[in-house]
Amino acid sequence: MALFALDRIPEAEDAAARGLALEPENKPLQIVASKIAERKTVLERIAAKKKAEGERERKEKLLLDTALKARQIRTRKTNQPPEMEDAGIRLTPDPLSPESTLEFPTVLLYPMDAQSDFIKGFSEMSSITDHLEYIFPLPWDTRKEYTIAGVDCFMETNTGGLIKAGKKLPLLQILSGGKVEVVDEMVRIYVVPTAKSAEFIAAIKARKTG
Repeated sequence: MALFALDRIPEAEDAAARGLALEPENKPLQIVASKIAERKTVLERIAAKKKAEGERERKEKLLLDTALKARQIRTRKTNQPPEMEDAGIRLTPDPLSPESTLEFPTVLLYPMDAQSDFIKGFSEMSSITDHLEYIFPLPWDTRKEYTIAGVDCFMETNTGGLIKAGKKLPLLQILSGGKVEVVDEMVRIYVVPTAKSAEFIAAIKARKTG
């Protein structure tokens, strides 16, 4: 019974079997043996479920990695990834189907005003404009500087420089080809009023050289 209480089922099962071999009519021992068998079934079911989940996760990761490589999207992880709860790069609607679409957690950064917006699932088929259409007007933009026609969008390259991201291009077209990289599963897009783009670019260059 002590072995059973400690969840040492194989040893408990063996001890009960040996006990019943000596005393096959021992009712308390029969009850214990029955409980051991029930617990063994439960543990086997839990182990099988855990194994299946692990196999599914492995397949999902393999398919996701394959999808990213096929699209020539560079990714990199750091030692201090941001806290994103359950957000991450994923294939939707079915993470096990190669026909699914990639979605990326994305942060829209407004560096000239120290503000940001988070998009949990930015589809590779969607454009920046698709999202700006419902995000604008910005509640804090009292000067009305942020309009779809009046902003430029930038992304950092893997060498620390900048590229101008076409607002009407599908995200896939911006990410593919290896010029930019997705760091810690997060796409970062800088949204800057066109009138301040030169100032922003100069600040990034100064940061890079300084």
